[in-house]
Amino acid sequence: MLVAPARVPATRRLAATLYGYAFLTDLVLLYPLYVLLFADTGLSVGQISSLFVLWAAAGIVLEVPSGVWADAVSRRLLLCLAPLLAAAGFALWVLLPSYPAFAVGFLLWGAGGALRSGALEALVFTELERLGAADRYARLIGRTRTAEVLGAVGSGVLAGPVFALGGYLAVGAASVATCLLAAAVAARFPEHRQPPAAPVPSGGDDEGDDEPGWLDSLRLGLREVRADRRVRAAVLLVAAVTAIWGGLDEYTGLLAADTGMAEVGVPLLLLLVWAGMTVGGLLAPLGERLSHSGYAGLLVFAAAATAAGALLRHPAGFVLLAAAFAAFQLATVLADVRLQARITGSARATVTSLAGMATDLTIVAFYAGYGLLAGAMGNPAAFAVAVLPYLLVALWLLTGRA
Repeated sequence: MLVAPARVPATRRLAATLYGYAFLTDLVLLYPLYVLLFADTGLSVGQISSLFVLWAAAGIVLEVPSGVWADAVSRRLLLCLAPLLAAAGFALWVLLPSYPAFAVGFLLWGAGGALRSGALEALVFTELERLGAADRYARLIGRTRTAEVLGAVGSGVLAGPVFALGGYLAVGAASVATCLLAAAVAARFPEHRQPPAAPVPSGGDDEGDDEPGWLDSLRLGLREVRADRRVRAAVLLVAAVTAIWGGLDEYTGLLAADTGMAEVGVPLLLLLVWAGMTVGGLLAPLGERLSHSGYAGLLVFAAAATAAGALLRHPAGFVLLAAAFAAFQLATVLADVRLQARITGSARATVTSLAGMATDLTIVAFYAGYGLLAGAMGNPAAFAVAVLPYLLVALWLLTGRA
């Protein structure tokens, strides 16, 4: 589909705002060090895993309500609020380092993630559709994931020097500043959309309010997932592909430390993983050509490379881990593209948030299981065992039911 020349500047403005927002959202210098902050405060792996469970639980509770709110009120508003909540959480971590403060910070961060999830994808797809450029969604979202990774790369490059200058307090202050900038950029998102059509009242007790509300948006989203098997399968695929490797990403710092790397060198190993994720996002347009069997093979490769890289117990294993995370990033983008293409109703953020909630539920189970595995056999073996479910997802894809 060709985009009308007059609409090209609008598409470029949307893309520029999207990339800037994604970059700043992940330019958080605490990213490569916060697990080490927890460990230095005296937390065990089990306690750290419990914090991740709280993080995911906040997303589960707020994911769908925030998506419905985005459909009923404003997606742009939620994108502005999300980084402000994260900033408050990061400030708590460095000002009052303790398990309770870490827990509250994760609840705030999880709430911010829930506000952003669903609203971002829905806003971007709706704006592209309005501009006659919906076929560019995969390219933009792939580059968005790359911008997020580049933000994480930037945090990895800067975290060490900033930490050396001012410790965790300086790293936390820089993280809060980038969140505030992200909120300012979010205010520049365009938002032109029709509100979801309200259901016809069943009786005469209505108050004459024709504006669709929160419950109307929720009903529309749930109805689409229940009625369309293809949308339901796409929702489940997003959760199945995203959850495990997204959870493992939180433990890569501990895996790096298990290789014998000093704390100041851990961000450098994480740079390899982030570089792989960058490549994976940029490959999205090519990835759209994959068949079901090709997609299944991509997941099998990613799982095998993850297991092999972790079990090497050596910094060189992070090269394999980088290749694995490139494949996982590509698979995640493709799952999101499939979902957005199958949604036909107006409650797009609600349906996308349902996929996010399914992902969060899976992540909670993963964190609990990973804590037990890592405590019993160590991080390298836990990484290898954790990716085995991807073989089942690959088999599901080969059946053609996804």
